[in-house]
Order: sequence, then structure tokens, then C-alpha cells
Amino acid sequence: MPATLNWNSDGEWTARDEWGMRDSAGRRFERDRWQARLDELRATHHVPGATLAVLVDGQVHELASGVLHRGTGVEATTDSVFLSGSIAKVYTATLVMRLVDEGRLTLDTPVADVLPEFATPDPEATRTITVRQLLSHTGGVTNDFNHDSGRGDDCLARYVEAARDVPLDCPPGTAISYGGLGYVVLGRLVEVLTGRTWDQALKDLLFTPLGLERSMTLPEEALRFRVAMSHLGEEGGDPDPAPAWDLMPRSAGPYGRVIVSAGDMARFAGLHLAGGLAPDGTRVLSAQAVAAMQRRETDVPDKWTVSADGWGLGWTLYDWDGVPGYGHDGAAIGQYAYLRVVPHAGLALVLMTNGGSARLLYADLFRDLLADLAGVTMPAPFGPPAQPPAVDLAPLLGTYRREGVVITVSRGDDGGPRMRYEFVDGMKDMSPPLDMELVPVTPAVFAASGAGASFSEDYMPVVFATLSNGTPCVYVGMRATPKVA
Repeated sequence: MPATLNWNSDGEWTARDEWGMRDSAGRRFERDRWQARLDELRATHHVPGATLAVLVDGQVHELASGVLHRGTGVEATTDSVFLSGSIAKVYTATLVMRLVDEGRLTLDTPVADVLPEFATPDPEATRTITVRQLLSHTGGVTNDFNHDSGRGDDCLARYVEAARDVPLDCPPGTAISYGGLGYVVLGRLVEVLTGRTWDQALKDLLFTPLGLERSMTLPEEALRFRVAMSHLGEEGGDPDPAPAWDLMPRSAGPYGRVIVSAGDMARFAGLHLAGGLAPDGTRVLSAQAVAAMQRRETDVPDKWTVSADGWGLGWTLYDWDGVPGYGHDGAAIGQYAYLRVVPHAGLALVLMTNGGSARLLYADLFRDLLADLAGVTMPAPFGPPAQPPAVDLAPLLGTYRREGVVITVSRGDDGGPRMRYEFVDGMKDMSPPLDMELVPVTPAVFAASGAGASFSEDYMPVVFATLSNGTPCVYVGMRATPKVA
């Protein structure tokens, strides 16, 4: 029986089933137990600092562990703020759905109808890409266009103008391909329709009505608070403070920069669990919009990189042995964030970290929390089977390319499959090429070693698939890269 959250007279959530009775699956959050578990796992996985927020039975519980900066030793506290990375996309999606509620556009409105400056090198794609496709990552636009369009209030407009000549990953509607460029376009669409910058629209339309006092978008705003420093280092050791706190340009905001405390993110998730209501009972989002965001728009061939079973409008969708959930992951220069929501239990979990093997901390901690508080069993860690199957490599060998990235699949000296992942063009200075051994999991799914525990628990998934137009492609990091040779 699905549970929803309702506000009581004290501005707290109460979990109720569809007949208005209090959810009989209510659980008591054992703060001391979970604090000890967070402390233990954070140290085990060399994460300098972490904060955890748990929304359960209508209350937000907040915990902190470790330090914000290994150089200064400043302790992490529950009111500390972290970079949330790509979880910003869900905030932008929620803003867009407010505009849909207001009748300013529909999900199937072509983007170019509202934003004439939007374009791609493919005129037909430019004409047909819809708001729904950008929200669900099915518009074909790329993730790998890192363009610094300046710090001015016109940064999104300048980014959209610069992106006109950026090739598509794949034709619109042929596949899901996770991408940030589309969310900058959506951010600009918000600006045009509201007459405000994306940053200001987020404050006025979400942060303020929800009472989120530790949520912001700009570095100078974060300086008012205890801010987590990014840390970088080799897997299995204590990482060192990064040379810079954040290297992303301002235009990355709609897809990658909301600065937030774990508790505030849990309260944002509470908006969706409460069917679109703010703490004071104000309707911020319609119940129909909330439901639409959680409705499956597309399946996901790569079900392991971000634990996705499908994608909605902004939300990653999960299937835990038949128990549905939604959420998102985020990464930003050594900081990693995780949000998971279990609607039937009225449960939201938020983990914010600032370096180390954060993915392993997330996997161990959330596996325990989801089992205890929602009866959910997370999938086992991704990896190769004890006896890898024999696979015909011939159809998979070759070169795959999308904007900024070339992937080469070949045979190694031992005849087994290998993959070289190389940044090119405007992305060439992002990272040295990665050369990885591939181990078959199924005829289309391979486990790549050497990617680092922040990307997957031990192995990185490499998934071979076919676009709906018949073109072979490979998924690495949830991006579809078509075969070109």
C-alpha cells in the first residue's frame, strides 16, 4: 500500500496510507546505532567527511561524521553544505514541472518553440526535440560539452548559443544517453519563461516556499556556511584536499551545482513524497506533476552505473526486487552525493561526502538502511561471474565516438577484450586515456577493471546495445556512444 506524506499543524510530515490512516509500517530511527555505523563505514572507506539525512515517519534525522577539510581539521556538522553534483538536475526538472503546472509549456512542446536560439547541427532534431526528451535524457544531446560562458547573469544564454554546433550523441528518441547539455537548455528555458536567472528562480520557486535555508547555487553564497572541501586521491588511501574547491563554470548550475546540506535535500525529497505540498500547506507542485516525474519514460540498458532500472522526468527510477523507488546520484570534483526515495515507506535517504571511496560507503550504508527502514534489498555489487561466459567479440570490436570522447574496443595480447576510453577535442585535457580489461558478464555486458571505486563498487559496467535506428552503440557511464568504424 503506497504511503504519502502529509503536513501536520507543527509543520512536520506524517506518513499516511491512501485511506488517511497512519502508515502501520512506522519505524523508530535509532540515531546512536546509525551514527556508529556511519562513523565505522566512513573510516573504512577513507571518506574524510560525510553527512546523512534520513526522512522517515515524517521526521528528518541528520547525522555527521569526520572532517570537512583534512588540511584544517574542521569537523563536519549536520548544517555543513556540500556540492551535490548531478542531483541538481532533479531541482531543475522540478522547476520545469512548475512551469508545466502553470500552463506556460507542455512536456511535448518542442524546445525551439520556446527557445528560438536553441539549435543542433541537425535541423530536423532542432525542430523536434521536446521538453520531455531533455528531461528524460532521450533528446540525444551530449554530456561532454564543458563550456565556460562566464560568471554573468547571461551565462546560460551564452552557453546555449555556443552549443549550437555541438554534435548529438545519437538521434533524438533513439536511446537514453545521459547528458548535461540538455539541462542547461532547460535552465535557460526557465529563465526565458520566468524572467529570472535560473539561480533566482530556484530560490523563489523552490528554496523559499520549502524553507530551505541551507540550499544555494553560487560559491559566494556558500561562504556563509560550513563548506565541505573536495578531496582527491588514489583508491584505498586517505585523499588530500583538492587544489580547488570547485572547477565548474556557473553555467553548470542547472545540471551540476546545487550546494546543499543533507537535511535540506531530504526536505526537498519530502516535497515529492508529500505530493507537491510545502511545509505550510502551500501547493508548490501539482500531484499530477509529481506523479509524472516518477513515471517511467524509458528503460535503461546500463542498470549498474547509477543503479538505474529506468528514467522518469529528472528522476532515476529503481526496482528493488519489485519495490519501486526513485532518486539520483551526483559527483563534483571529489564530492559525491546520493539520494534514494522509497515511496511506499515514506522514506528518503541522503548521503553527502567529500572524497575517498564514497561509492563503497554509499553501497554499504544504504544497503543496511534500506533493508532496516523499508524492507528493501539492494542488488549485489556489480562484477564478473566466477565463470565468465564465452562471447563472440567480433561484432563488438571497433571505434565508437561521441562529442569529446572516442572509445576503442579491441583484443588484447591474450585475445581478450580491452577498451581504451579517450577524451578528445575540447575534452582532451579532462583526463589521460583509460585502458581497461573487459570481463564478460553476459554477451552484451562487460565489467571493466581499473575505473576506481567512485564510479562503481569494484568494476565499471560497459554495455553494448543498439539504438532504435539500428546503429550499434556502447554505454559507458550511462552515455550512449555510437559505433563509427
